[in-house]
Amino acid sequence: MKRFDLNLDLTNVIVILGAGVLLPVLLSTAAGIVAISLAEDTAGIVTGILVICFTVTAAGCGMLALVFAGRKARLARQQADFIANISHELRTPLSAITLYAQTLQSGKLKDDHEKTAECITTILREASWLDAIIDRVLTWRASSKDMLDLNMKSEPVAGAVQGAVERFRSMVPPDEITLSSSIHSELKVKHDAKAINSVVLNLLINAYKYTDGHREIEANVSDSSGCVTIEVKDNGIGLTALQAKSIFLPFHRAENPERGGTTGVGLGLSIARHLVNRHQGTISVDSRHSGGSSFKIVLPAAGDDS
Repeated sequence: MKRFDLNLDLTNVIVILGAGVLLPVLLSTAAGIVAISLAEDTAGIVTGILVICFTVTAAGCGMLALVFAGRKARLARQQADFIANISHELRTPLSAITLYAQTLQSGKLKDDHEKTAECITTILREASWLDAIIDRVLTWRASSKDMLDLNMKSEPVAGAVQGAVERFRSMVPPDEITLSSSIHSELKVKHDAKAINSVVLNLLINAYKYTDGHREIEANVSDSSGCVTIEVKDNGIGLTALQAKSIFLPFHRAENPERGGTTGVGLGLSIARHLVNRHQGTISVDSRHSGGSSFKIVLPAAGDDS
């Protein structure tokens, strides 16, 4: 028996289901109204009312089915987009690692120590990108299932932020970026150092992706009014007011016209917001189109008894 691959578009299924619900509802409602208007006794009126009640119930069930089908369609699209995007994200550094490793394996550079060191540096840099991508996905999976355990300690966040800056510095070619930091914070914050490191790294990666030409990125930390403020600024393409409203939603990816559309998986800022919320803090963005962006995290300082 021949097998058929039924790969139906869920959007079409929803349209068909909607038409299949709407037409019977209209016909049944019309029949109920006609029955009531033509009724000459109580039995006819009751029959018309029952027909309309049945129709309303059926319409309600149909609407619920449409809602669930629409939700399933959106989830299916998100999953397909996620797989495609994460595959592209992983392929880029993996291809570079393979290319430079093959160059070293060929032996062509055995007498060129400078080029050999350059290949090794590039391999390590691309491996850092792979590690950051995998860490982002694993963090999202754990946070979405409420399985993310944080090791909270009361200490300054300077170490975590500096670690993120240095990690990011090793991930990007030095001639592409001017990366500066001003970290002056002594207030203790009850935080998970790995989580804060991940938040700042995600913001730095995002700044890099949405900045073209010679990138200028800053990471600043300061104390004020019983709070610690972490700020990541860039000279990138910026955000429109509409984009700024949805930038922290899962799987949302802003467009970068210079790179041909959207980039990334759309999890970095969503993870950042989730982790900042777990620290009882806030995260916000101040940006304008073509005017760069400034992401600001405000964390409450730990009390004396912490």
